[in-house]
Amino acid sequence: MVTVPQVTETIIKRSRYLTEAFAKGIINSSALAKYIKPEIEKMLIKKTSQSSIIMAINRLKNRIKPNINYKNIFKTQPEIAIRSRLSLVTLVNSDTLYESCSTFFQVHPIKKRHFLTLTEGLSETTMIISDSLKKEILLYLQKETIISDIDNLSSITIYLPEEAARSPGVIYSFLKSLVWENVNIIEIVSTSRELTLVFQDEDINKAFSILKSLFTV
Repeated sequence: MVTVPQVTETIIKRSRYLTEAFAKGIINSSALAKYIKPEIEKMLIKKTSQSSIIMAINRLKNRIKPNINYKNIFKTQPEIAIRSRLSLVTLVNSDTLYESCSTFFQVHPIKKRHFLTLTEGLSETTMIISDSLKKEILLYLQKETIISDIDNLSSITIYLPEEAARSPGVIYSFLKSLVWENVNIIEIVSTSRELTLVFQDEDINKAFSILKSLFTV
């Protein structure tokens, strides 16, 4: 049976800001209990008292610690690159899709100024492409089925140290901070040394500010 302390801990631990505030002793237990009470009752499927939540919060203060493992991985602030004027196109997988893409690449070599990623799923493939390439590549994909086509996108690429691939929670730390600030992530693309997050243009400045702040002492 799930208890009030267990649910309270789950809610608090999923937030980097709450866990860090706990460690610094700047949490108002009564205000926090009032704020999370509706969600706790929803998770427990029953009513509970605010005093029981306050008691659970006070017990957590003595032992909960922020998850800052990512700071041990990054010895210095990582290089962060921003790209703008991007589009995201999702297509149904087919026998001809990659043949069409291959033909395009042969005729139009990708240059350093261009941005292009291909992510193949079980039934669909997503392309993130520079606007300057989009019109040309879609000419080669006229026979393919387009599921969605989103313009006015920008990306942030964080260059990761080698240890990041073997360290739990590094990517989660970035994503959790953005979600907590209500920043919508359109797409995520990663390699062993790069994490690329794609946003609507209007969210890019806020996203960059949040990600940069993670490495501010």
